[in-house]
Amino acid sequence: MKAARLLITLVLAAGIVGYAVWRSSRTAAPEEKLVGFQDSDAPFAMPESGQPDMRFHFLSAWQANQVPTASRMDTPMGSENGALVYNAQKFWEMNQKRGGHHTGDDLNGIGGMNTDLGDPVFAAGDGLVVYAGEPSPGWGKIVVLAHRDPAGKPVHTMYAHLDEIKTTLNTLVARGGVIGTVGTGNGSYPAHLHFETRSSDGADIGAGYTAQPLNRLDPAAVVAALHDASEKGILAAPLNLADKDDAPWTKLEMKNAEKFSELKE
Repeated sequence: MKAARLLITLVLAAGIVGYAVWRSSRTAAPEEKLVGFQDSDAPFAMPESGQPDMRFHFLSAWQANQVPTASRMDTPMGSENGALVYNAQKFWEMNQKRGGHHTGDDLNGIGGMNTDLGDPVFAAGDGLVVYAGEPSPGWGKIVVLAHRDPAGKPVHTMYAHLDEIKTTLNTLVARGGVIGTVGTGNGSYPAHLHFETRSSDGADIGAGYTAQPLNRLDPAAVVAALHDASEKGILAAPLNLADKDDAPWTKLEMKNAEKFSELKE
């Protein structure tokens, strides 16, 4: 008799537990509310607009493996040695009107105003395109290249206010390759290139003026440290050697490639 009562009790308990589990599975989970900028327990979320939030964009393992070493760097405008360009607003200059320190260099053609509108913008070093787009009207079109310095540390260069983008995402570009043209940030400013360098492993855009330097580096200092010009001008970029006449596989050899057919006879 006692065994029967115990069995009935266990069956009823199991039924009650099963019913409770079933009811909880049919109840909608409460909406998760984030605390502050980003709750540490909450997963990274996409904004309501559906556009990626560049603050959380880190390079994938595949992208990181593709980032080339920028063994040399040059200024992204003007001649091969940076002539015909002046720095209108240097890195970390205080701009009271904008409410912060300048996060890059504003490079202008020597004619000033819009005389350099549409001029080519060159990759400062061998790099991988990790961003190419327009994050906001004020920034205009932007290209971000990922590099590694000779010690293997990540360095990013950012080219902003472009009129046109001449490259695409995930493209390897050689130093001196045209990646865009000088623009006005959709008419927000006279034509110039806002050029930044950063110690970064993600394609964060950020602001043009800030109170703290964060990961920003002095562009002029970064370029100067890796700049190595010969008497004949800038040395060839490693990624671009195949396009040089003095490379092992020259254009002349390619033009005479039909001669290889004679070896088959």
